[in-house]
Amino acid sequence: MATPLKDLGHVPWDSIKDSSGSAEAIPVLLHDVARGDEPTARAALGHLRERICQYGFVVDQATAATVPFLWELARLPQVTCRVEILRLLRSIADAHQWESTASAYPKLLNYPQDYVGWERAARRAVRADRGVLRQLLAEQDADLVEAASELASTLAG
Repeated sequence: MATPLKDLGHVPWDSIKDSSGSAEAIPVLLHDVARGDEPTARAALGHLRERICQYGFVVDQATAATVPFLWELARLPQVTCRVEILRLLRSIADAHQWESTASAYPKLLNYPQDYVGWERAARRAVRADRGVLRQLLAEQDADLVEAASELASTLAG
């Protein structure tokens, strides 16, 4: 089996931002999700959610870069919180906070931070790996299949 998260070093985490500032902690959190026992993995995923999809609907610059790693972890049977990962991906796929705000307040599009662009990139990143859902929908775990089905439904809409 390939080493999970081997491509984390290809992302310049220290030069991109998440909701707390520098995104340099994201690789550590992803490793904790991948290798941690259930409480450790769930706690790490909770912290990750706060950084890349704050409040369940506000994405940031680092979100799109993080999504492929979430898909990778969702495929691995040894990861203890795959259902929660799929729910996080669904929240990211549903994120339209910045676009909605920009439609009411167009000056947002002139900010130096590209909030709307980051949101669109995050949604594209979720859709890019949606082929993984075929594998997840065939799993034996009913909760995982339900979460995968809900994400598939979101992506189809």
